Amino acid sequence: MTKEENLHANTENSSVPDQEQDPRGHETIFPQEENGTESSDSSSSQNSEVDKLKNELQAMKDQWMRSEAENQNLRNRHKKELEDTRLYTVQKFARDIVETAENLRRGIDSLPKPAENEDPMITKMREGFESTERSFLKILEKNGIKCEDPTGSPFDANKHQAMAEQPSDEHPQGTIIQSWTPTWTLNDRLLKPAMVVVAKSPENT
Repeated sequence: MTKEENLHANTENSSVPDQEQDPRGHETIFPQEENGTESSDSSSSQNSEVDKLKNELQAMKDQWMRSEAENQNLRNRHKKELEDTRLYTVQKFARDIVETAENLRRGIDSLPKPAENEDPMITKMREGFESTERSFLKILEKNGIKCEDPTGSPFDANKHQAMAEQPSDEHPQGTIIQSWTPTWTLNDRLLKPAMVVVAKSPENT
C-alpha cells in the first residue's frame, strides 16, 4: 500500500467516531424536535377532548332542564284539571243544596205574618222553621256557601238576574227594590244569581 492510500484510509476511519460522538449532530437534534411535536399534538388533543365533554355536558343539562320544565307544566295541568273536576262536582251539589234552602225560605214566607193574637201553634212552627234555617245557613257558610240579600244595592249583571222593572220615585234607577231569591256564592265565586226587581224612572203621565 502506498503512502497516499494509507493516509486516505486513516482519514476515513477517524471521521466515523467523531460523527457518532458529536451530541450536536443532525442525528441527535432531529429526534428531539420530533418528540416536542408529538407532545404538543397530544396536549392539543386532550384540550379538544375536554371541550367536547364540556359541550356534551351542557347539552345534557339543557335537555334535562327542558324535560323538567315540561314535566312541571304537565303536573300543573293535571292538578288544575283535578281541581276543576272537583269544583264542578261541588258546584253541582251546592246548587242542589241552595235549592233546598230556598224552598225552606218559601215555606217560612208562606206562613201567616206574625200577629199579636195568633195561634201559638203557628208561632212555634214559624220559630222552628226559622231556627232550622239559621242552622242550615251556618252549615252552608262553614262549607263556603254564602247567600246575600241584594235588596237596596245597585243592579250588577254579574250577580243578579233582572226579572222585572218597576217605576219608582223613591229609588234611583237601577236599584234593586225587591229580591225574590238571594245571591249565592261558593268560595266567593258566583253559584246562583239573585232574581230581582229593578227600579226604573217613573213613566211620564
